[in-house]
Amino acid sequence: MREEQRRERKLRIPACSAPDFRSRRALRRRGGGGTSRRAARGRGSLSAAAMAQPRSASQPPPDVDTDDCLGEYRHLFSPDILAGRVAFITGGGSGIGFRIAEIFMRHGCRTAIAGRNQQRVAEASKKLVVATGQQCLPLSIDVRQPQTIVAAVDETLKQFKQIDILVNGAAGNFLCPASALSFNAFKTVMDIDTLGTFNTSKVLFEKYFRDHGGVIINITATLSYRGQALQVHAGSAKAAIDAMTRHLAVEWGPNNIRVNSLAPGPITGTEGFRRLGGKFAKDSKQFDTIPLQRAGNKTEIAHSALYLASPLSSYVTGTTLVVDGGSWLTSANSFSALLGIASSSAKL
Repeated sequence: MREEQRRERKLRIPACSAPDFRSRRALRRRGGGGTSRRAARGRGSLSAAAMAQPRSASQPPPDVDTDDCLGEYRHLFSPDILAGRVAFITGGGSGIGFRIAEIFMRHGCRTAIAGRNQQRVAEASKKLVVATGQQCLPLSIDVRQPQTIVAAVDETLKQFKQIDILVNGAAGNFLCPASALSFNAFKTVMDIDTLGTFNTSKVLFEKYFRDHGGVIINITATLSYRGQALQVHAGSAKAAIDAMTRHLAVEWGPNNIRVNSLAPGPITGTEGFRRLGGKFAKDSKQFDTIPLQRAGNKTEIAHSALYLASPLSSYVTGTTLVVDGGSWLTSANSFSALLGIASSSAKL
């Protein structure tokens, strides 16, 4: 019995939260709690400064809805985390692609932004250069036509001598029930999203990544997770890209190539938000059903892309990073309700 009592005494842990009511002077004499008033005041001022910063874990960074650069920007990552890198970004002339290009450039990266509309990417390039001081090459391509991709990649390599990051952001989408979807409309979305992603990835692999390594980020979506109504075309295309991400990660990993998907939720200031019922959802307070109770913004997606492109994700490949505030878990998926805000037909 005495032996057991001895063991219990040895195992006893002193209480950590017991208050100590001794005076500050007595504590100083004993060498405990001997922080001076001056030091205490200093620590208090630091706490006050820290408290002045937004404390919410889901506080969104500043953003603008238009395809313009941010008026001000506070670096959360090291400003030179992509220094010396070059990124090739399809769909980089507007929306999410434009903001990804801007955030990459604000972290030391040079970019080539590619899209079908030469005037749009040229104007976007000028804005990006003025705002960031980095180089940006505007290029005209159609991701459905490999020869245009080859020409654009050749031009980028001629200009920058390297390509380290590929962002596959070219996409097309609209709301439409499957019964009203034309054969050509379905094919067009599959061609732009899925085929375009493969075409661009394969050209970059052959032209540069096979021998030098690189990072591929495929912009996808959560549409297929629950069979989102009115989205059979885009949901099928993005699900195929997620599968492609895993296949390429396995096959190209030995070439020092990381491949990941990035799946945004409802994002303000994008063509998708405007065309896919974003205003209706906002006005009818549907975003209140999202766990974080709001839509996301382009800068949040760009920060996620920055993480995937940077050395911070050096051991991340073959996965999908969902950045949607929990939207796909809780948002409505009623065919009849969504049908009211959709076009009865889609012709491309």
